[in-house]
Amino acid sequence: MPEPSQHNYSLVVKKECPTCTLIEPVIRQLAESLNTSLTIYVQDDPLFPESIQSKVDDSSLEFSYRNNIEIVPTLIRQTDNSESSRIHGWDKHQWQEFTGNDDLGSDLVDFKPGCGSKTLDPGMEELLAVRFDSQRLQARNVELAESEDIMEACFDRGWSDGLPIVPPTPLRVMRMLSGTDRSADEVLGSVPPDYIPCSVEKAAINAVMAGCKPEYLPVVLASLEAALQDAFCMHGLLCTTYFSAPVMLVSGPVTKQIGMNSGVNALGQGNRANATIGRTLQLIIRNVGGGVPGGIDRATMGNPGKYTYCFAEDESDPDWPSLAMDRGFAREQSVISLFAGEGLQPFLDQQSRRPESLAKNLANSLRSVANTKIFGGADAIVVISPEHRRVLKEGGWSKTDLKQALYEELITPGSEIIRGAHDIAEGMPAKFKDKLLNKFRDQGLHIAGAGGKAGMFSAIISGWIASGEKGSQLVSQEIK
Repeated sequence: MPEPSQHNYSLVVKKECPTCTLIEPVIRQLAESLNTSLTIYVQDDPLFPESIQSKVDDSSLEFSYRNNIEIVPTLIRQTDNSESSRIHGWDKHQWQEFTGNDDLGSDLVDFKPGCGSKTLDPGMEELLAVRFDSQRLQARNVELAESEDIMEACFDRGWSDGLPIVPPTPLRVMRMLSGTDRSADEVLGSVPPDYIPCSVEKAAINAVMAGCKPEYLPVVLASLEAALQDAFCMHGLLCTTYFSAPVMLVSGPVTKQIGMNSGVNALGQGNRANATIGRTLQLIIRNVGGGVPGGIDRATMGNPGKYTYCFAEDESDPDWPSLAMDRGFAREQSVISLFAGEGLQPFLDQQSRRPESLAKNLANSLRSVANTKIFGGADAIVVISPEHRRVLKEGGWSKTDLKQALYEELITPGSEIIRGAHDIAEGMPAKFKDKLLNKFRDQGLHIAGAGGKAGMFSAIISGWIASGEKGSQLVSQEIK
C-alpha cells in the first residue's frame, strides 16, 4: 500500500452537489492527514466546505476544464507532478484504498454517485474553450471601436451578401465547430477566384454569419467540398455573365435530422436549414475566395438564388429513388449534390391523368430552357411534385420511364432550330440542318422530387449553358 505522503492529491467539488456535501467529513479528514499534499478546488461556492480553510476558488472552471473534470467529486492522484490516477463519486472502499486511509468515511454510506461537473453545463464547453483554449481558433480577431455598430461594421468590411449577418464572435465560432469532429485547421481546399485555402474554421465563421446551427456544419463542409470539385467549375461559374449559381439538393437521413424542408415551399423561404446552408456557401465564396459581384462575378443579371438555393429531396416514396441514388449512393447515405442552375421555371399541368400526356407537356416546357432553339448542350433539373409523381405511379411509370420519354419527345429535326428558322436569328449552326438533335446533352437531364402534396405544379431549374466536361457538371458529395 503506497504511503499518502508519496503523492499529491487534487479534489474537485461543488456545494450544490449532494455527494460533495455528504463527504464534507471525508474532505476534512483528508485535509488533516494530507495537509499540503491536498489541494481542494471548488467550482461554485468558494466558502465550501466551511470547515476547511485552505481552498482554491475554481468558479472560473479553469482547473476543471484543463483537467477534463466531468463528475464531482473527483479525486486526482499525482505522482512526480503528473496525474497517475483518479476516482469520482463516493465509493468508501475505493477512496480508502486510493488514499491509503482505512478509516476514511467509516461512518458514511458505502456508495453515492457524484454529480455532473459545471464544465458540462449547457454552452459551457465552448465558453471555456474560448477562455482557456483560444489557440484552437486561428482566425484574426477584429477589434472594433466602442462607438462602432457591430452590424454596420460587418457591412463596411464587405463581409455581407447584402443582408444582415450574425457577428462571428469567438464563442459563436467555437459553438459552430462543435457540430463536427473534424479539426478546425483542416484545409478543405482553395476557394476561387483568389484560390485562398479554406479551413474548417473559416467555413464555420461563415456558417455563423449565415445563421446556421452547429448541426448544419457537416452539410456546409460537404457543400464546399462539392463546389471545389473540378467537375463543378466554380471559378467559371463565378466569371460567367449568365444567370447561374450553385443549386444544392440534399438527400438522405441528414435532411430529417436537421429539419430541412422537402415539402410545402421547399424551394422558397421560411426554413432555417435550407436558407442558411445555401447562404453559407455563397458567403465563403465571397469572404474567402473573393468572389464579389462587380469584381470576378460578372453576371449580367444574376438571380435570387445567389443568396441561397438549397432544398431537401422528398424521399417519402420508397419506389422513387433520390437524385443521390441515381448517382450511385445508397438511400441510407446523406449526400449533397450541386448543380449550376438559374432561377425557377414553373411547370403547370392540372389536366393530365396519364403519364404519356404529362411527359409530352413537360417536354414542351423543357424546350424553353435557355432558348427554344438551343439544343445539344443544355442541362436541367426537373423537380417533380407529389401530385405529378402520383400520376406517373398510377400509370405504372418509374423515374427511368419518365426520363426516357422526355429524351424521345425532345428529339427535334435540325431544320426547325437552325439559325434563321422561323425568322429567328438565334439557333443552331446551319451544319445541323439535316440532323436530329436532343435538347439535352447526355447525362444533362436530372429528375428529383420535392414540394407540397397539393397542387399539380412541378418546376424546372435550367442549367448553365456552359455545361458538360468543358464547363460545369452536377457533382455529389457524401456528408460526413
